Amino acid sequence: MSDVTASGLSFPEIKEEHLPEVLDIYNYYVLNTTVSFHMEPLNLAEMRNSVLNGDVRFKSYAILRESELQGYVLITRHKNKQAYDATGEISIYLKPGCSGQGIGGSALRFIEERAVELEFHVLVATVCAENESSLKLFRKNGYEQSAYFKEIGTKFGRRLDIASYQKIIG
Repeated sequence: MSDVTASGLSFPEIKEEHLPEVLDIYNYYVLNTTVSFHMEPLNLAEMRNSVLNGDVRFKSYAILRESELQGYVLITRHKNKQAYDATGEISIYLKPGCSGQGIGGSALRFIEERAVELEFHVLVATVCAENESSLKLFRKNGYEQSAYFKEIGTKFGRRLDIASYQKIIG
């Protein structure tokens, strides 16, 4: 699944060599935004655990243009109970400076196609409600808001809402 798309992007599975850059991208969001609700930066071992989990269905993919990492996209478990096995939680993290170039939409289309191949039925995305660019991306691509939780997290001294969006894909 690393063929180059029409947008010039490829989506190989994340490997050990991608981890330092993936960690930098994620920690940028931890330290500077409300995209992640982590409060402290992750270390390399924690990131490895997060994106290289060994599960054949719940995988993480690098977003590459030529050989340069633009971000990463992943499917994780929605809940750790067997009844949810046909539901995947998706996340897209772009390298700072890479938004507004269509990369997020390409990554979303890729992960949806991959999820269909892996026999997922529903994809869920949970987003901080002030993250307008992510909300717009999911809405534009057919995701419907399925939940809204007010003041569920606190970061940077502010109470934050989250919204969950879902799309039935199979």
